[in-house]
Amino acid sequence: MNANNAFINTFNVEREDVLALNFFSLGNGQWDIPELRQLLSSIIPRTAAVIGFEVHHTFPNIGERTFLVDARRLVHPDNNSRHILVIFDDVTERQRREAEMDFIVAEMRHRLKNLASVVRAVVKNIRTADPAVAVFKEAMLGRLDTTFQAQETAAFGAVTELGPFVRSTVGETLAERLECSGPSAELSPSIILPVSMILHELGTNAMKYGAASVPGGRVVVTWELEAGSRGRTLLVWQWREEDGPKISPPEQKGYGTELIEGLVSHLGGSLQLAYPPSGFTATIKIPM
Repeated sequence: MNANNAFINTFNVEREDVLALNFFSLGNGQWDIPELRQLLSSIIPRTAAVIGFEVHHTFPNIGERTFLVDARRLVHPDNNSRHILVIFDDVTERQRREAEMDFIVAEMRHRLKNLASVVRAVVKNIRTADPAVAVFKEAMLGRLDTTFQAQETAAFGAVTELGPFVRSTVGETLAERLECSGPSAELSPSIILPVSMILHELGTNAMKYGAASVPGGRVVVTWELEAGSRGRTLLVWQWREEDGPKISPPEQKGYGTELIEGLVSHLGGSLQLAYPPSGFTATIKIPM
């Protein structure tokens, strides 16, 4: 019945060449696709909608293009309308740019992975008889491995479920002593690296000095989602160590504690550390 100027300009056609024609006969029949025909025919009786149907075709006058097609029934008060609004979104250039970006990111990831392997090999091959240097070396290797693993997870760009992520980050040995509980919570790629580094520091401390350093000790991780300011959702999670050795507050703050504080602050969150004799507890709030 009608076509706006953007349609006329995009497909490089004259208005009289498209008006009063059957939709599926336009151009060289590029829209006469069985799946699309079925979808459009189902809109009128069901008042449904077609969202983002992809059409890749060589069109007359404009060449090879990719369009996303949206369609929905136009509802009138008498509910007898058979009019459909169809919207065409030319995503050819967008998809080309996305493909180029995916290639660049994949290449960068490959090179960073190679560089990470070199860095790890250099650190691992350090030979020393000094116990302090050996301890530093192992701590550095642990932090490097955690960082590389988290970056690999974040690189896929998908959200990550918190429960399995906690278990995989603390490692198999501590995971056997770990109890996790909480609602479904998904971490976005932007916070996976700092959260993994926080978990690594907490886990390392538990293995060396805390509940996981003695038989029967265990770590309980619980979380909940809380409404924050400005419509944000806060992840409130607690790391609690039980049945471990009796502890007391440290005389001075270690690097691990400073790192956790810095990471939580970077995420715009808050941190509470407690050292009751029954076991260390950390309560962390971070925006999702």
